Amino acid sequence: MGEIEVQEYPRTFHTASVIDRTNESVVLCHAHHPWIAFARERRNWYAEEFLPPPSWATAFDEAGFVVLSSEQLATPLSRMDTSVLSKGEWRHIRTYGITTLGGACFNAWA
Repeated sequence: MGEIEVQEYPRTFHTASVIDRTNESVVLCHAHHPWIAFARERRNWYAEEFLPPPSWATAFDEAGFVVLSSEQLATPLSRMDTSVLSKGEWRHIRTYGITTLGGACFNAWA
């Protein structure tokens, strides 16, 4: 098992490293929704750096989480229903140049 880092403002997610026989995976756990994503390295925010879920990610599904695929996370915001986003969230999206669902979900906007 690797390290766990609890979400702190302004980051929207917790992180944990899982080390298996072949490599280390970074697990991103959204702080407000039951969403799980995977990345190669720890960062304060992500845009398109998501990995496909490893085979053991089914354990999160079984625990009631939603494991997001790298394809889902790469979905352009222009193809999403973004009507629930506030003016402030849109300001951050424009400021940081975010264009994907994953970038909007796993961020650290202050």
